[in-house]
Amino acid sequence: MSTLDSRTRWLALLVLCLGDLMIVLDVTIVGVALPSIRTDLGFTESSLAWVVNAYLIVFGGFLLLGGRLGDLFGHRRLFVLGIALFTVASLVCGLSTTQEMLVIARAVQGLGAAVVSAVALSLVMMLFTDTGERAKAMGIFGFVASGGGSVGVLLGGVLTDVLSWNWIFLVNVPIGVAVVALSLRLIPGAGGLAQTKLDLGGAVTVTAALMIAVYAIVNGNTEGWTSAQTLGRLAVAAILFGIFLVIELRVSAPLMPLWMFKLRNLSVSSIVGILWAGAMFAWFFLSALYLQLVLGYSPLEVGLAFLPGNLVMMALSIGVSAKLVMRYGVRSPLAVGLGIASLGLLWFARAPVDGTFLVDVLPGMLLLGFGAGIAFNPVLMAAMSDVQPAEAGLASGIVNTAFMMGGALGLAVLASVAANRTETLAASGDSQLEALTGGYHAAFLIGALFAAGGALIGGVFLRTRGAPEHHAAEEGYGVPATAEAD
Repeated sequence: MSTLDSRTRWLALLVLCLGDLMIVLDVTIVGVALPSIRTDLGFTESSLAWVVNAYLIVFGGFLLLGGRLGDLFGHRRLFVLGIALFTVASLVCGLSTTQEMLVIARAVQGLGAAVVSAVALSLVMMLFTDTGERAKAMGIFGFVASGGGSVGVLLGGVLTDVLSWNWIFLVNVPIGVAVVALSLRLIPGAGGLAQTKLDLGGAVTVTAALMIAVYAIVNGNTEGWTSAQTLGRLAVAAILFGIFLVIELRVSAPLMPLWMFKLRNLSVSSIVGILWAGAMFAWFFLSALYLQLVLGYSPLEVGLAFLPGNLVMMALSIGVSAKLVMRYGVRSPLAVGLGIASLGLLWFARAPVDGTFLVDVLPGMLLLGFGAGIAFNPVLMAAMSDVQPAEAGLASGIVNTAFMMGGALGLAVLASVAANRTETLAASGDSQLEALTGGYHAAFLIGALFAAGGALIGGVFLRTRGAPEHHAAEEGYGVPATAEAD
């Protein structure tokens, strides 16, 4: 990959970012369109959740397997396959005339999304081997991965208001076709492993464990966190994951070599990613609810409210974050960025019922954009810094799974906290808007604690510079497989 000329590498990065943006957008773009979807297709309040959950459950469940398949059979091959699957499913979503058709297509979208998310980051790492170029490329990719969620809120509002809910899916079709064509032209075939045997037992158990865990989490609020259904599903997920670990210890070509857990930066980055994703989902979803339900913003106005934070995030991710990483390493920028993001969430935690955009919304948006713009690049670089190219897809799958699970769990916890606080305040005599606002305050406060916790853990435990890529093998935890050309 390093033999590519500079222009081709940056064009290839643009293609990868465009593909990943489609995936990230679909996590949040649906949110503002849900009322229209419910009206058109006749969903009930409970069944409507499956428009989101079908995507999240399959997406979260297949991230690890998608990353490993990329290592085994070539990252570009899996990237193109994932984009093609996602594009076809998007077309079906946009043309859906029944509830079942939309939910099944959303699940297929989740499968394509999992494959793309798991291999895109490893392709960026392989395209850019120079430290300075890699830092800049990761900053651009990091902005897409972190800022895409809030861009989805904006785009979802525009498309739903101006056209119809169908277009939040149909817009993916021409983009997906272009990404497939450009990928085949600009991205060389990524290396596959010499050993192409797939650990089927490991693949089945870890995928089932993740899907059941995500299902339990996204339904925790409606069924109760201490209910037999929720606890039973989490127990089944834990048992399956335990079986997966036993399988990985015994097979000759494991899906996830367990020595990877000894890579400090990968493990710490995954923990930080869980906390950071929970905080980011507090920003995307809860601030959008505050703007709509308390301040009375339209979907389009909600999207525009996110624009200043997105612009700041873009400027810092592309122009500043890479320079900070080059000068200070990954640890300090990550800790400072997450600390600033925590302040942004604290600002929302004091926003009043009669808040104004300039005083109560804009400062928090700018702080969150500033913090995310600085922090996301170093957490991605730290996660991949200890990993050999042959394991890049799996490492990418691990950190993406951490973000996915953190987002799902964080949103479930925050929504539960907000709902419980709102009920308490309403029962004590507060008005509906005051109770809603109080509930959001409690959730924003916890989101701020998530971000602060990520800052503390990253600042204390990350290595400033990556350790030698082969150190795990030297410590006796298994030898990483070597890469071959396709």
